[in-house]
Amino acid sequence: MNPKLRDVAEHAGVSVRTVSNVVNGFRYVAPATRERVQASIDVLGYRPNLAARTLRRGQTGLIALVVPEIDSPYFADLAARTVRIAEARGLTVLIDQTDGDPEREKQLLHGRRGQLVDGVLFSPWAVPPAELTARTDTVPLVLLGEHDGPAGVDHVAIDNVAAAREATGHLLSRGRRRIAAMGVQPRSLNATARQRLEGYRAALSAAGLPADPALEVPVRRLHRADGHQAMLGLLDRPQPPDAVFCFTDELALGALRAAADRGVAVPDALAVVGFDDIEDGRFSVPALTTVSPDKTRLAELALDRLVSRFTGPQPPRSLVAPHRLVVRETT
Repeated sequence: MNPKLRDVAEHAGVSVRTVSNVVNGFRYVAPATRERVQASIDVLGYRPNLAARTLRRGQTGLIALVVPEIDSPYFADLAARTVRIAEARGLTVLIDQTDGDPEREKQLLHGRRGQLVDGVLFSPWAVPPAELTARTDTVPLVLLGEHDGPAGVDHVAIDNVAAAREATGHLLSRGRRRIAAMGVQPRSLNATARQRLEGYRAALSAAGLPADPALEVPVRRLHRADGHQAMLGLLDRPQPPDAVFCFTDELALGALRAAADRGVAVPDALAVVGFDDIEDGRFSVPALTTVSPDKTRLAELALDRLVSRFTGPQPPRSLVAPHRLVVRETT
């Protein structure tokens, strides 16, 4: 027989209402009480009755997380954190992958899930802001990540411009002057690359250095192979860079491989900074300096905004999660 709320309450020594508050993600529960209730939930194997919840509250307890690439280390880590935080709030996460395809993003944006989910966390790469404004689906939506969303949509991200400026400034502080920016995507609507390029240029300007278009390196995708190919091209130039700011850690890992292939010492001849703080970078040789977004806080803020919309319309907000520069051996 499946345990009920009352069974969890008796096991934890709290009221049924307290258990309900924990299961439904109510914020104002003392941490110690929340931990005790969660421990009882785990021991008893309690699971919310989604069918009963749907009838009682008109909600399924299901939310969708829509990302471009679930096999990307960054999005895989973000998805894992989102699932854990949502589960602690009594929510189940369904994950969709778009591959950055504009048609697939449009389908999911305009309610392909129908009434299956209570809300959507969406990380778009391909749809323009106008498509978001034209959305007719009434399911609550929160944009997650670096996108130039319209003013009428909730949006949670880090400050990419500030983070890129800090990363480039770090290279400048190490005496580097020919700093390449790897990850420009001129044919993509994804704002990530544009914002990080803006921060890179701002750091150069603050140091009195002109931006050199030849050092702003476009890539087709943001993966290791693209970084490897782009770095080989840079190193084969008559005047190669003495540093490179890569817009993702995957690009940076590819760049490190290219430097090794050409016999270029890192960081002596070439300093490298990545972005995302994926696990691979901590174990690369040399270990990768990177911008580390607070992915747990990103997920918490996005879920907070989504859950708050379950009770009715609210003014949209743009929230910023923190980041930090993690200095390792590549600089």
